[in-house]
Amino acid sequence: MSARILIADDDPAVVESVSWVLEEHGYEVTAVPGATALLELLGSGEERPPDLLLLDIFMPDGDGVQLLERIKREPRWRDVPVLMLSSAPVEEATVRSLGLGAADYVRKPFRVKELVARIQAQLRVGAVLRTQRDTLRRTQEELERARADAENRRKLVDILHEVTGDLAADEVYHLLARRVARALSVSHCAVILTGPHHEVGVVATAFENPKLQKGQIAIADYPEVRQAFDTREPVLLEDVASSPLYGGRAVVGLDGTEVPVRSAMALPFAIDPAQRGVFLLRRTREQPPLTPEDVAFAEAVIGAAVAVVQRAQVIETTRADNARLEHLATTDSLTRLLNRRALTERLTTEMERALRYDTSVALLLLDLDHFKRVNDTHGHLVGDAVLRSVSELLMAAARSSDMVGRYGGEEFLIVLPETDDDGAVVFAERIRERVEGFAFRPWDDERELRMTASIGVATFPAARIESVEDLFARADAALYRAKADGRNRVRL
Repeated sequence: MSARILIADDDPAVVESVSWVLEEHGYEVTAVPGATALLELLGSGEERPPDLLLLDIFMPDGDGVQLLERIKREPRWRDVPVLMLSSAPVEEATVRSLGLGAADYVRKPFRVKELVARIQAQLRVGAVLRTQRDTLRRTQEELERARADAENRRKLVDILHEVTGDLAADEVYHLLARRVARALSVSHCAVILTGPHHEVGVVATAFENPKLQKGQIAIADYPEVRQAFDTREPVLLEDVASSPLYGGRAVVGLDGTEVPVRSAMALPFAIDPAQRGVFLLRRTREQPPLTPEDVAFAEAVIGAAVAVVQRAQVIETTRADNARLEHLATTDSLTRLLNRRALTERLTTEMERALRYDTSVALLLLDLDHFKRVNDTHGHLVGDAVLRSVSELLMAAARSSDMVGRYGGEEFLIVLPETDDDGAVVFAERIRERVEGFAFRPWDDERELRMTASIGVATFPAARIESVEDLFARADAALYRAKADGRNRVRL
C-alpha cells in the first residue's frame, strides 16, 4: 500500500504543485485548504491517520504552530510525522515548530528534490517507528498473556493443592466451587450431578447458597446445563439475553427464583458411566461477561479435580467395603451379635483396663436349657427364631457399655465392665428371670414357647485368672454347676 500524505495549505498553487510531484512519486495525496478544514477532518474520526502531514505555518484561518500543538495532543494523530512549510525566517520557525514536535521544517519556496528527499526520509523513519511500536505492542500483549497464564497457573496450583488432600467427594466439590468462584470472580458457582438420563439433577454444592446442597432441580429449567449434558461439550453464553438457548426467557437460580444473569458457562464432566456432572458458573449484569479464557481455566481445574473426586470415591468405597467386611468378620450372621472372636478381643481390652485402673470386669456365660428339644421337636427354623429373640432380649437388658455376643450354638456371652461379683450376680438373675418370663412366639399364630436359661458368672481380677482363657474356663465351670444343680440357675 502506498504511503498517504496530507497537505494543509491555503495556497492553491502550492497544493497543486506539491500534490502533482508526490503523486508522480507514487504517493496517495489528500489536500485541505486550511486550518478549519483540517480540524473538521480530525474531529470526524472517520479519516485514517496519514503517514505524513505537510502543514503551512501561516494560514488565514489559523496559526499553523497552534494547529501543530493541537494535533500532537490528539492520540490518533500524535505519532504522525509533520513537516512544517513556511516562508518565515528559518530560526524563528524552526524553534517554534520543532519544539512542539514537528519532524522537519521546509522553507518556501522549496526545491522539489529536497522536499521529496525530506519526505522520503521522514516516511522511512515513520515506518521504522511503526514497526517498533507494533513490536512493542505485541511484546506487551504477549507479556500480559504470560502474566495472565502465570496467574492462572498459580490459582490452579493453589486450588489443586487444597482439593488433593484426603477429602471426601462432597468436600472436594465444596472447596472447588468456592475457590473457582473467587478465582474467576463469579457470583454463582455450583456443581450439579445426575444419572445417565439427566432429567433431574442434584446440587452437590452451591457457592452462592450452601443451603441448596443436596437439593433437586429440573434440568430443563437450565438450558446451558441441559446442552452441556446433551453435547458433553462446554457451553459459553457471553450474553444470556441474546442467546437463542434462552430465547428471552427469565434466568432462574438453583432456588427457582429469577436472577439477573449477564453471562454463564456450563462445563460437563464424568465421574463414571453412571454419574455425570456439570460445573455451572454465572455472572450478574454488574459483572463483566465470561470469556473463552475463563472457560479454559475452569476446564483445567475441573479436569484435574475429577481425578481427585474419582480417587476420593474409590477411597470411600474401599472404606465402606472394609467396614462391611470388618462387620461381617466380627458379627454372628444369625443374631447380629458380636461373635466369639470379636468378643474375646474386646474382653482382653477390658481385662487390661481393669488392671490399669484397679476396677473389675464380669463375664456371663448363658446357655438355654434343653434347647436341643426345640430343634428336634419344632425344627431348626423355630430354633433360629428363638435364638434371635434371645439376642434381642439380651441387648435390651444390657447397658451401653456392656457387650453381648454369641458364643456358639445356644450359648451367649455378656461382658460387664466395672462390675464386681455382687453386681454380676444381680444382673445375671435379672436376665434369667426375663428369659423365664418371656413368651417366645416363633410361629405366625399365637402359640407360645417357654424357655429357661442357666448362667455361669466369673469376674476379673481373681485368683488363678491370668488370661481370657482362664476367665472363660471359670465362667464355664460356673455354668456347669448351674446345670448340675437343676438348670434355670445362676452360679458364681
